[in-house]
Amino acid sequence: MYLHQVSTATARRTQTERSAATRLMLLEAAVACLVERGCQGTTAAAVAERAGVSRGAQVHHFGSQHGLLAAAVEHLAQQRLLAVRQAAAQLVDDATRPRRALDLLSSALSGPLYAATLELWVAARTDETLHAVLQPVEKAVTGELRRLCRAFVTDDPVLGQLTLDLLLGRGVGGLLLPFRPARRKDALDRWARMLEAERR
Repeated sequence: MYLHQVSTATARRTQTERSAATRLMLLEAAVACLVERGCQGTTAAAVAERAGVSRGAQVHHFGSQHGLLAAAVEHLAQQRLLAVRQAAAQLVDDATRPRRALDLLSSALSGPLYAATLELWVAARTDETLHAVLQPVEKAVTGELRRLCRAFVTDDPVLGQLTLDLLLGRGVGGLLLPFRPARRKDALDRWARMLEAERR
């Protein structure tokens, strides 16, 4: 009797683990599709194919395509937050920390994950269901970026918002007209000097 109970529990855990692994593969595939194909190309069939699972598995885990995108929104936000927090943990408390924090925030507002996020923002503008899911998630991400900006770059709320607005705009612009690394560095150096002058 006891062995049967243990065997059943083990099988149940294994099934649960398999289900969780399939769900994660689908979410990773959805984010990859958003990066490579945009929102329009992130269809349920494309995601299932990329994840290497059946269309039925995708329906089982997320139901409609909206369900898949809603879950992908949360997953993408968690990936972005994790990347920011891991990078912030490496910021040594010295005189160069504010400037290096600008690089961290600039990276958070550029690159593939950010491009995928922008795809969702544009789609959510005219999709009420996606908008309702995306808004609280993006508030959480923005709140974390503001917290890091306040802690490491400037505690002035106006300058902090201007800093994030500057990096947000550069991130959007860089998707079409990428900045040369030297130009990006010069711009952030200049902004860091301006913030330092304001602190004096």
